[in-house]
Amino acid sequence: MRKKTKKNKQTNQTSFYFEDYLETNKKSKLYKKINNFEDRIYLLFFLFFSLITIFSFKIIHVSLNQKEVLGFNNENSKFTLLRRDIVDRNGIIISRNINTYHAAIDPKLVNDKKNFLIKLRLIFPDLPINRIKQKLNTNKYFRLKTRITQNEKQQLWSLGEKAIKFEPFQARMYTHGSLFSQIIGQVDYDNYGISGIEKYFDKDLKDKRLINSPLELTLDSNIQYIISKELSEAIKTFNATGAAALLMNVNNGDIISLVSLPNFNINQRAMIKDKKFINKITKGVYELGSIFKTFTVALALENNIVKKNTVIKNIPSKIKCSIHEITDMKEHPSNLSTEEILVRSSNVGSVILAQNIGEDIFKNFIINTKLTKSPEIELEEVGTPHKLKWDKCKIETISFGHGITTTPLQATALYASITNGGNLIKPSLIKTRKKNETKKIISEETSKEITSILRKVVSSKNGTASLADKDGYYVGGKTGTAESYTNNKQRLNSFISVFPTNKPAYTLFVMLENPKINKNLVYDYRGIKTKAPHNTSGWNSVYVAGKIIEKIGPILAINNEEFSNQYVVEKFN
Repeated sequence: MRKKTKKNKQTNQTSFYFEDYLETNKKSKLYKKINNFEDRIYLLFFLFFSLITIFSFKIIHVSLNQKEVLGFNNENSKFTLLRRDIVDRNGIIISRNINTYHAAIDPKLVNDKKNFLIKLRLIFPDLPINRIKQKLNTNKYFRLKTRITQNEKQQLWSLGEKAIKFEPFQARMYTHGSLFSQIIGQVDYDNYGISGIEKYFDKDLKDKRLINSPLELTLDSNIQYIISKELSEAIKTFNATGAAALLMNVNNGDIISLVSLPNFNINQRAMIKDKKFINKITKGVYELGSIFKTFTVALALENNIVKKNTVIKNIPSKIKCSIHEITDMKEHPSNLSTEEILVRSSNVGSVILAQNIGEDIFKNFIINTKLTKSPEIELEEVGTPHKLKWDKCKIETISFGHGITTTPLQATALYASITNGGNLIKPSLIKTRKKNETKKIISEETSKEITSILRKVVSSKNGTASLADKDGYYVGGKTGTAESYTNNKQRLNSFISVFPTNKPAYTLFVMLENPKINKNLVYDYRGIKTKAPHNTSGWNSVYVAGKIIEKIGPILAINNEEFSNQYVVEKFN
């Protein structure tokens, strides 16, 4: 009985332990499965977390280091100016450095060269595809196109070709294209000035201490545009080969507008060799004809040789000097006052005055005014007048503007000086320049007398410039018709005006090269409809000057309170 009981105990015990083992074993396997599953979740989570971290760091790295994606540079890259801005008198941008690109190709990164060339041809049909194909086959890095526009860059980038690279560089942009071409000039690919203001002030424009301060000019973009447009129309109207104009403040020499046509787009960086594109105002050297009569009369008055109303009697219709015979273009009365000699523009009358003035006075006047020296202006493109030889008959021909050359800039500056009270001014393009001391060339009394005579050239019935007489502006001035110094088949018709003559503020020079009579143009000549009888400056340059003054007058009046008040009083009273 005991044995049996013992056996049962053993059996039960054995059974108990057997079952306990099985249960424990099952649980152990289940736990392992659960643990493995959790490990996998942790591993996946870690992997995802790691990828997210890596991409995050990559994005931060790219953004901070501004890497190129498919050759497309980050537009927000750091930009440090290499040259200062150039602005007009009102702060309007004329010249500024911008970030731009050259497009280049790395042939090693081109997968399908044939397809690549087809894409390029579609975007840029003018590119030399055969030459590009040859370069692709060399597997050497090369430039596809220099100085591409933003639109061209976008088109190239849209191809999705990693072989296309964009090389950033700073380019000079001229916001007005051709409007200031002969004044502003250009820079080369390395941002060095090569002409115009850009060259004259090259060192100053690259000065890092001034890089955030623009170079301020005296020019007015709005007035420059108006004058340029009127001159362009005049070239068409009178079938001229060129034209030029200069607007200057008579009291301080500020050049408000300087236009020379034809001009050119300075953004295109083309090599300009044709002389027709020169700056006619500063570099052109001309005989300007009858505008010199004003200087002759001024010297006669200043040296008390005559008075304004002194009558010169028995003036011949022609006067002989050596082998030369000097005549007038039209018949004048034999007795003319000093004033009438200028108003009617008498060559013979001017010769008589000059002979009485004498060579020494004329010589000193020309030396003191530097009329036959290269002009002083903030440009290197200046002309050198021909050396003046005081041979026989020189004083006689100089008296009416022949046998002597100068630049329009110098002639206009001298007109400003003799009408501003007699103070010799130095013309300038820079607004914040150091002002120089002025010297007297004629008295204030003589200046007033000359200005009043110039007014009569425009306002009187015998004057040669009545087409410039615009209500409210009191325009005065003198015409000049001359042949080209180097080619007597070419002619120059010019007109220098001063306004308002009761208190001179501005002088305007207008010149047309080789104008022709417009047979279809009908003028309003002192209330009478008429056509041009002659191809003289009174019928073209004067006409153009009048149109210009009529359009720029309101702008000048706004910028000049004193002129504005005077204009309003005269216009509406």
